[in-house]
Amino acid sequence: MELALYGPDGFFVAGPGPAAHFRTSAHASPVFAAALLRQLVALDEALGRPARLDVVDVGAGRGELLRALLAQAGPDLAARLHPVAVERAARPDDLPPEIDWRAEIPERITGLLLATEWLDNVPLDVAVLSPQGWHLLLVNPTTGEETPGPALSPTDTAWLTTWWPLPPRPLPLIKEFASSSGAPPDANSLIDEGGDGWDGWDGESGGWGRVEIGRARDKAWAEAVGRIERGLALAVDYGHLRGSRPIAGTLTGYRDGRQVPPVPDGSCDVTAHVAMDSVASAGERVARCAYTLVSQREALRALGADGGRPPLSLAARDPAGYLRALATASAAAELTDAAGLGGHLWLRQPVGVALDPLVAR
Repeated sequence: MELALYGPDGFFVAGPGPAAHFRTSAHASPVFAAALLRQLVALDEALGRPARLDVVDVGAGRGELLRALLAQAGPDLAARLHPVAVERAARPDDLPPEIDWRAEIPERITGLLLATEWLDNVPLDVAVLSPQGWHLLLVNPTTGEETPGPALSPTDTAWLTTWWPLPPRPLPLIKEFASSSGAPPDANSLIDEGGDGWDGWDGESGGWGRVEIGRARDKAWAEAVGRIERGLALAVDYGHLRGSRPIAGTLTGYRDGRQVPPVPDGSCDVTAHVAMDSVASAGERVARCAYTLVSQREALRALGADGGRPPLSLAARDPAGYLRALATASAAAELTDAAGLGGHLWLRQPVGVALDPLVAR
């Protein structure tokens, strides 16, 4: 996964950039940047309006979000901003000169660290169940063929035990579940108690009981938070929580706007949703400040992007203004749609600063 995404010919390094393949909140509309700017202004006030305010975008794509923030910032704030794009690809030729371009997160940050759909691309291992327990999933990087590999390390097993416990076995449903999907729901169901022939890996169905081991993401987020001297770390991503982990995992691929098999050959994005509560816990241990975790729908509504239609009376008074307001509302509606981008989770991790909670207006 590391080579497929970030190697010399990796998807995020050699290609045209994420915006050419899939739509993120940062690409969808200036409304997203406007909401983040309101958060940035609140953070600036809480920090006492420092002479230099860092804004570090980790996994910056081609700098789209930082460009939008600079374009919308007021003169005083823009003069104090130090925007940093963190990305493995080469610096785009048309990037504004005031945006710093780096391959690594700066050592010291006072301000805002953004991670919008970065953690879902932090490489990780996938584990599958066998009658003997958890095993790593091996993948042929050319064909995508999957086979079970060695047993998990005690460290990875401990992470799964803590953060991705499998649901209890619904005994009456096991045979029906297995025959319909080829995927028994937990380790107990792999034991051939009824003599029905279940004895392990089903290569044709792609396996069962597969999970993504989020330990690498916990470490990446903790290290990012550790770079902040005072400020806020904000992660926005597809995610899930301990009480509702998906049975079959979430590993998938994207290319040219379509979902494709996650073959790690560099031709497509390889991604998996984030165990956001595990990541949050790792960041909290470093920051020593409580975090908040809310949906993007809740967060954007609290920051003034509610997706509500403008009043029809505005159309009579100011037709052009009504059309602009309608376009903004439509963009906000896409960003707050609970079945789409609005389902993203926002992890806010303050470091050495007190911030008001996000409360919808």
